[in-house]
Amino acid sequence: MLRMSKLTDYGTLVLAQLAASEGRLASAHQVSVDTHLSLPTVSKLLKSLVRAGLAVSQRGARGGYALSRPAEKISAAEILDALEGPLAITECSSAPGLCGLESSCLVGRAWQRINVSIREALDEVSLADLQQPAGPSLPPDRWKHAIRQSIKH
Repeated sequence: MLRMSKLTDYGTLVLAQLAASEGRLASAHQVSVDTHLSLPTVSKLLKSLVRAGLAVSQRGARGGYALSRPAEKISAAEILDALEGPLAITECSSAPGLCGLESSCLVGRAWQRINVSIREALDEVSLADLQQPAGPSLPPDRWKHAIRQSIKH
């Protein structure tokens, strides 16, 4: 099953909280309180997000953290890359030559196309989009059709 880690889920919450601060610096403690996450977890995530260039930090008594750019300019793909590493649903999806069966594999190319489709979809969703209230989701009977359509293109 494709699933992001709990830490990545929490990282998205931290970024959303920084976005809600509307450019004001927020301390790690305040983000912890606002997200109901432990301070050590928030601190660890903030360090990773700063290292990845998604957040900025300022030291000092009036220091804290903020998004490095507007939430509309941060994609879900960037968030996943920062906290999970590059998206790869199979070995051959991450880079050529990593799988010993690549030359004789009958399904690798399809998985690579699926990987590209997923990446493109994640690139189209911004942090601002993630913060929107949940609307109706795609009905389960439409999932197969949507996936097949994305593979054909």
